[in-house]
Amino acid sequence: MTHFSTTPRHVAVIMDGNGRWAYRQHLPRVAGHRRGAEVVREMVQSCVDLGIAHLTLFAFSTENWRRPALEVRLLMNLFRLLLKREVRKLHENGVRLRIIGDRVPLERDIRQLMEEAEALTRNNTRLQLNLAVNYGGRWDITQAARAAVGAILANGQDPQTLSEQDIAKYLSLAEIPEPDLLIRTGGEERISNFLVWQLAYTEFYFTDTLWPDFDRASLEHALHSFAQRQRRFGRTGDQVLEGDCSVSD
Repeated sequence: MTHFSTTPRHVAVIMDGNGRWAYRQHLPRVAGHRRGAEVVREMVQSCVDLGIAHLTLFAFSTENWRRPALEVRLLMNLFRLLLKREVRKLHENGVRLRIIGDRVPLERDIRQLMEEAEALTRNNTRLQLNLAVNYGGRWDITQAARAAVGAILANGQDPQTLSEQDIAKYLSLAEIPEPDLLIRTGGEERISNFLVWQLAYTEFYFTDTLWPDFDRASLEHALHSFAQRQRRFGRTGDQVLEGDCSVSD
């Protein structure tokens, strides 16, 4: 097993390039998505092996509804199939599954499968796999702000007292560390409305590798890049080297 001097607790991934991979293979786009789903399985196992505690994957964004209706339907059918076939394997491997995003627009049977998967795996601790489905970072902040304001008003407090901490505790992944490392495959260099709040101090790693080609070696290359970086969180480099923890992260 490969060991790294610094292993991120939480890795987030924008899985980009399924369609282009299929095009290069002279296959329909759905074939790229199917291969991408297989890579998810491999990625989960790699994270378990490497001791990464949290993995968050951007599976379907709020903007993805703009894609052709046929592709959206195929993606939802694939997600439905994966929930039926893969959750038991995740559970047997000690993986907890959480699904974040706005569930209201999703079909009822998919919502039911999501609830069942989360209930089955709730007590697993080997790895927490978060799937972002119909998720957008701006949506996440908006729903958190509404909940925070509602709580303040319910307690008879002045809304002017609203703080970052008040909002943060209502975000989708409030109970786990923010991502240490964001990986985006497929050559694009943007976050595309993914975890907008949570990525404030995350290290970014962009690669031209298309998601269906992203393997264990690709992940290890990203982790090696992460291990070379100095994370300062507003401190100076000298403070970090001296181990000064007096400045809050």
